[in-house]
Amino acid sequence: MTTSKQPDAGLPAAHTAAPAGAERVWRAGGLEPMPIRKLPEAPPSVHLIGPTVFLVALGVGMGESYMWPRLVLLFGPEIRWLFLIGVTLQAFVLLEMARYAMATGESIFTGAARIWKPVMWFFFTIAILIYIWPGHLSAGASAFEQATGVPWQVAAIIGMLMVGTLFTLAKVIYNVVESILSILIGVLVLGTAIIASLVGTWGDLTSTITGMFAFGYLPQEALSAEWFPVIVGSVAFAGPSGMQQMWYTLHLRDKGAGMGAHIPQLRGLRAAGEEEEQPSRGFMFDTDDPDEMRKWKGWRRWVTFDAILLFWGITMLVTISFTVLAQSAARQSPDVVALLRDGDRSAALQAMSDSFGGVGMPVLGTVFLGFIALIGLNATLGLFDSFARGQSDMTYHFVPGMKRFRMAHLYAGFLWGVIIFGICILLWGPADGPAAILDILAFLSTFAMGAYCVVLLLVNNRLLPKPIRPKLWTNLIIGFGAFFYLGMLFYSLIRFGVIVS
Repeated sequence: MTTSKQPDAGLPAAHTAAPAGAERVWRAGGLEPMPIRKLPEAPPSVHLIGPTVFLVALGVGMGESYMWPRLVLLFGPEIRWLFLIGVTLQAFVLLEMARYAMATGESIFTGAARIWKPVMWFFFTIAILIYIWPGHLSAGASAFEQATGVPWQVAAIIGMLMVGTLFTLAKVIYNVVESILSILIGVLVLGTAIIASLVGTWGDLTSTITGMFAFGYLPQEALSAEWFPVIVGSVAFAGPSGMQQMWYTLHLRDKGAGMGAHIPQLRGLRAAGEEEEQPSRGFMFDTDDPDEMRKWKGWRRWVTFDAILLFWGITMLVTISFTVLAQSAARQSPDVVALLRDGDRSAALQAMSDSFGGVGMPVLGTVFLGFIALIGLNATLGLFDSFARGQSDMTYHFVPGMKRFRMAHLYAGFLWGVIIFGICILLWGPADGPAAILDILAFLSTFAMGAYCVVLLLVNNRLLPKPIRPKLWTNLIIGFGAFFYLGMLFYSLIRFGVIVS
């Protein structure tokens, strides 16, 4: 790979011989060219911890513990085929997000800016609109209140302050968050599986699993104005929703995956003075070098293991456990279905807790509520870090004058900004945000998922060298993702006048 002339319309031009002594670069889009550097050796493909722990922490939440169990109780386990499509689609999205991040060391936001800067600013804006509201804390804090009696607003505020303090004092933020989330996810996965095995039956497990393959099943009630928007939202929440897959590219970079090894790690505010200078662009490796391509294939195997086992596998296991738990709760507390149908989430969670305590071990009820609180903590850790990381990255590189600050300063500003705003909302406003804009926020979250599928197609097929671009079948899957998310969303809007519930 050698230097090239400036490409037209953002397309990488054919490479020509570089002048003697000139630095070899890869030109992509309208931003600064990427210097050619060596790709580091890939670690063993089989591993226990990877950056997808952030996606698992963000993804295993409302969708897995509430939305999908509710749909199963209302429409039967056959409705889970939509979950299978949703979470499998997100695994492919993960791999394609990783393709650009590992090849360049840049985030997908920078990739979007290379295509057209307003696309990046679109994601910057909707991140603020969607993720500044502290509504994601309500389920965990509410469960904690049921288990301990501590008011949920108090628990939520204390949780936010603890997370902010932890990230501020951390020397290298990624290392701290990955370690904590790995422990919490391990406890959550094993704990829910054990409880499900105690209170569920083989019939519950069998119907939960076989229901994933009832492709095309949609009862008439599911196509109603009341429930179809709920299904659209649930499909979007099969795994991480909204912009969480985009933030994953920043975690890959801090992990040192692929060319991310050439980018300094993000530090906490306390260690800001130790921060190395952030380069203004990423790097590219020589795709004409067979040894470099050998290392690239090693990195692809590494991230594929991450996507299949650590992301798809753990997300699937947790949602199977919660669906088994929900079916058990329905047998012991028949009114739980009516509560779920009415959208009474706290009462439904209490009914599930009671059913677990009714198997002869009352402590299981409290343990279940503890797991719901744990989900809230996972989401808080992951969302706060990811939001601050994404916004500071775009601000540092694309807002004039911001490079006089360190990245750690910008990260701390966004982190404490969202914490302070959240505390104010919890104390003086509706915790989920103004009711009048909730539907718009839900719309933007699902719309962002369709939009980032389109961005992925453009970035990976227009900005990367041909040897490492995605195959045709991969492009077809990501294209289907764009059609799937945007199609269901706009059908719901046009057909029922409802966005997402």
